[in-house]
This record gives sequence, C-alpha cells and structure tokens, in this order.
Amino acid sequence: MTSERIITVWVPHYPVIPDHAQEIQEKGNRFRAAHPGYRVEVRSVDWLSFPEEVHRAALHGEPPVLAQFFYTSAQEALDTRTASGEPLFTPVGPAIGGRDEILGEKVVLDDLAPAAVRYYTRDGVLLAMPSLVSTTLMYANTTLLAAAGVTDVPRTWTELRAACKAVSPRGGPAISWPNHGWMFQQALAQQGGLLANHDNGRSARADTVDLVSDELMAYVDWWKALHRDGHYLYLHRGRAVDWDANFRAFAEQRVAFTMTTSVEAERMVQAGHEGGFSVRACRLPHNGEAGYTGNVIGGDALWLADGLDDATRDGALAFLQYLHRPDAAAERHQRTRFIPVTGASFRLLDADGWFGRNPHLRVAVDQLASSGDSPAARGALLGEFAGIQECMTDAMHEVLVDDAAPATAFRAATARAQRTLDHYTAYCEGRTVRGPISVG
Repeated sequence: MTSERIITVWVPHYPVIPDHAQEIQEKGNRFRAAHPGYRVEVRSVDWLSFPEEVHRAALHGEPPVLAQFFYTSAQEALDTRTASGEPLFTPVGPAIGGRDEILGEKVVLDDLAPAAVRYYTRDGVLLAMPSLVSTTLMYANTTLLAAAGVTDVPRTWTELRAACKAVSPRGGPAISWPNHGWMFQQALAQQGGLLANHDNGRSARADTVDLVSDELMAYVDWWKALHRDGHYLYLHRGRAVDWDANFRAFAEQRVAFTMTTSVEAERMVQAGHEGGFSVRACRLPHNGEAGYTGNVIGGDALWLADGLDDATRDGALAFLQYLHRPDAAAERHQRTRFIPVTGASFRLLDADGWFGRNPHLRVAVDQLASSGDSPAARGALLGEFAGIQECMTDAMHEVLVDDAAPATAFRAATARAQRTLDHYTAYCEGRTVRGPISVG
C-alpha cells in the first residue's frame, strides 16, 4: 500500500475573511477524495508575520509545499532561501511545463485574469498562482450627487474635484479615502509612472525608488488641493491608516465619495440600502491630463516549494488547478468578493445572472480587464514593500496635517525609502542580518 503524500498549504489569516483556511481545507478534503494518494493539510498564519514564518520554516527544513503570499511580499517570496542558500520556491509556470492537465485536473493558467498573471510574471515566467485578486474602486452616493445636479459619476481627477464642489459648494467634506500606499500605487500605474528602477523591478532587481516622480507629485498636489479646499476628509489614527473610519463616513453620508478595495463593494451597497441612499461602484478616477495606462492588483498568490519529489510536486500542481476550477473560483468570489480569477468562473457566474443582479461586483473585473501591459500597470516588485509604503504615507500625513511642502516631504521620504531598500538588499546579499529597519 502506497502511503499518502502530504501537501502542506500555508495561508494567511485575514480578519476580513476569517474562514479562508477552512475553505481551502474543505477543498483539500474533496481533492483527497478524488485523488486518494494525497492529503492536504492547511495551516493558517497571521498575514502580518507570514513571510517571516515561512522564512523560519525554510531554515529549519520544514517549509510548506504551497504558501500563499500577499502581493506586496512577492519579492520576499522570491528571496526566501533554504538553510543551504537555495531559493525556496520554484516558478509555477515552468513546473507545469505546458501540460494541459495534471493528474486529470485541467490546467487553467491560460484562463487566469491577465492583470494578475502579469503581476506575478517576470522575464516571461509565471512565478506563482494568483488566487485572491482585487483592485481599488471609487464608491459614489448617487442620491447626494443627483441632489447636487451631478448627473454622472466623475471619471477623471478634474471631474471629481468639480463634483466635490457641486456636492459641497462651501468647501465642506465630499470625499475620503485612506492614506495608504496602495492608493499611490494606483495613481502611478494609471499615469504610467514607476515606483522603482529596472522597470519597476521587472527587468532586474529594483535597487532604487523614486517618490518624487512627476506622476507621483501630480497625485500629491491634486490630493493636497482637495484637502486645502475642504473637500477631502482625512480620517486617521495618528499616522496609522483607518480603513473603517472611511467606510463609516460614507455610510453616514458625511461624504459623497470614498475610495477603497473592490472587496468592499457589497458592504458599500448594503450601507446604502440601510441608510436610504443609492450607491454606485465606479472605476477609479485618473489624471485626465496624463491618459490612462492601467490599475494594479491587490490580493495574493500561491507559491510552490522547490525540491519536491515528482509525485508530490504534481499533486501540489494538480491541487492548484483544483482550487481554480470554474465552480471553485466562482464560489470563492461569492464568498470573499475578490474577483472571479478565471474567465470560466466569470462566465459561469454571468450565465447565472450573478452580475446582472450584482452589477457592483463586475466593476473590478472590468477595470482590471482594461489595464494595459506595461511595467507601470503591472506594478512594482520590491523588497520591504510595506516599509516603503509607510514612507509615502508618512510624507502625505505631513503634507495634510503639518502643511509640509510636498516636494520637501517626499524628497525626505525618498531618502528613507532608499535606506529601507538598501538594508533589504544588503540582507539578501548576506551583508547584514534581517531585523528592524530604521526609516527615520
């Protein structure tokens, strides 16, 4: 009797989807029933400490077979090493090797959302399997807009500023959004701007960051002007981002617009139902003077450990395809509100009338489908991405709260971000130990 091969799967625990690990384990149990030679074991790890937990496991020779990294940790996944210094993960694309099916499971790589595939592709190689995919949207209280004579939702920054003035002609708050690094990423991607050198870390490892590019400063200046005129409501906890405060401001109709993740679309529409106003999910407004290049994704992907025996590797690859079957991907969308990550899952939902009944859930799909293929629209691959984002948000806080000059604040932020990236690069090259990074 052949013993079962164990496919260990580590997934992050997100407060917004607390049953995520349970759902993957349930799929694993069904996979085992269809493939008796394999057993899937899922472990939930706090998403904030996830990269470090995987790193420690790799050094101890006990890494997971599959690990689901948040998108901003993609470079850290690439840099994770075993105790012998070898890369822990191997790219999914070459591991599949052009096969149409694995252990009877249809390969779905060619059907994945193109924007997600582009984010996790470097040098033409798919690094990991996109699983949870989102983007940033704007939400509009169309009841307030109609009362102000605004007949359509704004599509550009200029139109949005005009709509804010119409909703609140005396300069009161009309819009809020979190001061978070994802917003800067979106603004850069839309305008074709880059956050880092070497094509945003796509043609080679990024070793230089630029937080004072024309595209980023155009966004900061526009944002500051909205705030100066009283239209932007800055909600925060000290320097910490406060996502829920922005939701409450919109739900309580203290603002007519907000910007946040597409995963919140259902919650936003429900807030309107409960509050007696109409809500429309909209594509994120862009800089009309710069044109439109695309929007970046959020979410995460599953990475495959290297060095597995052939049977375990194929079992893991087959499980990845099983997780992305049309019915499974459609169910995951309905449960989590991340986009249906394959074309087949979208068509399954659409044929059932899902998007006809829930048009707000289609907007993210359409926005990502309209994104072009460029280093800007793909988004950056960066080491210590979270720390670099904090440099941007700290600088914006100084602009909004302390009335700092944008150029001065973001030049200082660039210096802090560069030190952060340099420290990470030195760690990867073995020139320093990993530890708390000073960005002061």
